[in-house]
Amino acid sequence: MAYKIDADTCTACGTCIDECPVEAISSGDVYVINPATCTDCGSCADVCPVEAISAE
Repeated sequence: MAYKIDADTCTACGTCIDECPVEAISSGDVYVINPATCTDCGSCADVCPVEAISAE
């Protein structure tokens, strides 16, 4: 399972970056999760205030 950030929903608030234990999320206009680094822990999805992160 991999996690993905929905570009249309993401507000680039930064909450997910602070929560990721392996620094798999990159910032920008829309945040992106690196699937090669992500450990599928789900911490980012748990804290996203707009529910922009989901498992694929």
